[in-house]
Amino acid sequence: MAIKLDKEESVFRNELIYTVDAKAINIDYTLISLFMLLSYNGQKPRLSGRKQNVEIKHLSNALKVLEKENLVTGYTENQEAIEPWIRNNFVNMAFRGKIDKEKLASLRPIHLESFRLRNASVARDYSSADQVYLMLSANPQVKDDLKKFLSEGWDATTDTLNKLDELDVDSLGMLNIIKIIKPNFYPDSKKTLNRIEPLLKKQAELFCDDIRRLLVYKQEIPRSVLVDYLKTIISFHMSLYTQKIIHFLPVMVEMGTVEIEDDWNIVIDTTDDFESKVSVYAIEDADKLYNSIYKYIEATFKINMTLEPFGLNKDNSANLDKALSALKLKSSESETYYKVKYTTLYRNLQEEDKLLVDDITKYEETYFDKYLAIILNSKAKRQFIEYRRLLANLSQNNSDRGFMAQGRSKKHPRRFVMGTRLLETLVQIMVLESQGDHFVTRSLSIEELMNRIRERYGLIINGITEPRFRDANVNTHLAFKENVEAFKQKLRQIGFYDDLSDAYILQKVRPRYQLNQH
Repeated sequence: MAIKLDKEESVFRNELIYTVDAKAINIDYTLISLFMLLSYNGQKPRLSGRKQNVEIKHLSNALKVLEKENLVTGYTENQEAIEPWIRNNFVNMAFRGKIDKEKLASLRPIHLESFRLRNASVARDYSSADQVYLMLSANPQVKDDLKKFLSEGWDATTDTLNKLDELDVDSLGMLNIIKIIKPNFYPDSKKTLNRIEPLLKKQAELFCDDIRRLLVYKQEIPRSVLVDYLKTIISFHMSLYTQKIIHFLPVMVEMGTVEIEDDWNIVIDTTDDFESKVSVYAIEDADKLYNSIYKYIEATFKINMTLEPFGLNKDNSANLDKALSALKLKSSESETYYKVKYTTLYRNLQEEDKLLVDDITKYEETYFDKYLAIILNSKAKRQFIEYRRLLANLSQNNSDRGFMAQGRSKKHPRRFVMGTRLLETLVQIMVLESQGDHFVTRSLSIEELMNRIRERYGLIINGITEPRFRDANVNTHLAFKENVEAFKQKLRQIGFYDDLSDAYILQKVRPRYQLNQH
């Protein structure tokens, strides 16, 4: 069927809802682009001069220059080892290991200035960094503190190194290379994110609070470790935000407002066993998420269609409220607008296409819904496929920093889990307690830790007290008992928990770093 939709109707992505263009997201590329946005306060800068692809030889040559300036030693004696060292320590490679396709994408995201050496056509973040930046904007102070931490050791005014004692070896080497290559950027005020607010404000505020808590450790934890924690928590919150927007947007459309109750929760399988008793519930929740994608796609197109007849742009968050209100009231202006559009489109179709359109729209009563059905028929399938992949990427599927996994066969479908690196990051956050203007660390019982994770993120480890399992049978109780024991074992693996006593009250999750005052 050859139905010609106008350009605006072909675009699914709406920054007022969710900035990300659903593709295969690489979280390292997201961070690189985020660093760029932080550096230019939400503006997307342009590279001045002729664009040239960055290659490993450019970084190698920079080290050669640094040796001549007596800033590094050993380049001449170890030239054969330089390229493998750069590959393993400094850069992200696209298609790594495939000789005919391999390309340098960017520097690793370990310092704010990492974005300066990247190949934008390869290191594409598909606007995922825009979403992280908007979420950080929920707390400008946290955004500024993160920027300050990430930029340590570099004076942006003079483009020179300073406070070298605060830097790890990789960051120091990277900044020296950047200093030699000197890529120049200039801000582009036409491309800015500062007029949009995150749709899920409370979720964005929670994200900012997690970042704030991790930054408390900046004097206690090696910089490279803290950057890895930040990478883990950003990916985690991006997945949480995406799952919640998929869950809540259809409800917002139905209710006509963004102010709705947060009733989202999922069961987490901590056992690392695809056939565990609790996996049944973790699989059910994953299925529920994936089955909600189509309703989310439909809700997004409804909003996009409502913005159009009222001339509401996608660069002002107030316009989303207006669109939701108009959808709830079933505006007559919108119906008249789409009656004209549908009639015009239908008139220009071939006879065989008219039959197909008749079949697509035969159960729709309004012209708005008829036009929506045509758009969904043309665009929804691709978006559905892309969002399935996006969710797996953001959830770090089958990764120790993720909370989604699946087996190789259909017997073991996708389910929610908790990787050890993700758990370690969350525990570092959970053991912090706010006392006025600073944080202190304190030990938690297993029960307290599970309750905090449930209350803060909606992740259920022991679901016996949950309303949804109120009438649970003995198998459900056994499943969650197994899950709790596996959770304890995971905590032992990462060094946060020891059974020092048979007394339940003495079995504590203990902070790795003691913070008493700040």
